[in-house]
Amino acid sequence: MQAGAVAALAERGEVRERLQWFTREKQWINDQHLQLSRIPAPTFLEQKRAEWMAGQFRAVGCEVQVDGAGNVLAFPEPPRDRPLIALTAHLDTVLAPRHHDDILVEPDGALRGPGVADNGSGLAALLAIARAWRGAPPIQDTRAALALIANVGEEGEGNLSGMRYLCGGSPLAARFRAFLVLDGPAMDRITCQALVSRRFEIVFSGPGGHSWSDAGNANPVHALSRAITLFAGQCPNGAGEGPRAAFNFGLIEGGTSINSIPSLARAKVDLRSELDSRVEQLAALLSGAVEEALEHENQRAAGGKLAARMREIGSRPGGQLPPEAPLLACLRAVDAQLGIRARLDCSSTDANIPLSLGLPAVAIGAGGQGGGAHTAAEWYSPDGRDLGLKRIFLTLCLLMREAG
Repeated sequence: MQAGAVAALAERGEVRERLQWFTREKQWINDQHLQLSRIPAPTFLEQKRAEWMAGQFRAVGCEVQVDGAGNVLAFPEPPRDRPLIALTAHLDTVLAPRHHDDILVEPDGALRGPGVADNGSGLAALLAIARAWRGAPPIQDTRAALALIANVGEEGEGNLSGMRYLCGGSPLAARFRAFLVLDGPAMDRITCQALVSRRFEIVFSGPGGHSWSDAGNANPVHALSRAITLFAGQCPNGAGEGPRAAFNFGLIEGGTSINSIPSLARAKVDLRSELDSRVEQLAALLSGAVEEALEHENQRAAGGKLAARMREIGSRPGGQLPPEAPLLACLRAVDAQLGIRARLDCSSTDANIPLSLGLPAVAIGAGGQGGGAHTAAEWYSPDGRDLGLKRIFLTLCLLMREAG
């Protein structure tokens, strides 16, 4: 992709007008961002935010449908039977506002509260692109149609359910030619390699009992603690020799009172690596640690014994976009035109699913600045958002003109 082609596109009157619109309409975009962020959308409970997004898409003139998974699809122009270029952003958040004022507007215009950056910024970008595109279609000589998609199930145990449906069960699945995934605000990374992950729930269960009169019964919390310690002792977490890998026990629960032997203890663990084989090794080590901990606790017990099970609750496949892929070339050419420097990155996003199927996909930020993702103190500043929107817009124009 030659830089001259991008420059020529950016100078076309109808395209230049749309690029200027992103700067001119900053306040409208900020207002949309605030409104959508105040609608709770925890994973599996995205319906109210989905309904609001559908209404906003219709208000700017898009053709809208909600698919079998709950994803909202908006088409600025009738897609007819053309191939589709998908611009997506996930609806769900790890934490959700409980009250209207949990999402605050700071004196400098920044937003603060759960989900404002991840992925309020991506959803606001979808609405901005929709309105800009409908205002005046920027290019007429397109081989593909644009699909704007607010999808469900990206975070946590959602297990990428929305994207799985789009690429598999959806009647439109065979028409998608490329996916541009918006996730958070950062523009310094292009995620073109899918980080592999598997998630498990570990449960130890037994008869429980009174801490004194039933002393000697096997204790599920003791067994779970031993399993975690055994596994952690065998697996260096983070960087090291060979492919990078990481694990996280993100949730541990069990017991009812200090003077009762628990009848159940549960943990949820996330295993990640750049390679499938490394994740499989971690899963095998985890299974071995559970079995060893179970055996040890039952051997110690003078009374009731324990049972254990390990259940997979999520799996995100790997994949990688080839360096010579046209999608990457388009994005790199646009970045050169706009003066954006971004490094290639490996991460876990909605792009995992199309990449695993051999479909062109990248995940990028929607512009602006943010931090504190997945915490109640998450924040987003709209400074520089318009540059991110221009980047998205130009990339879409190139992809739609060249897709076959």
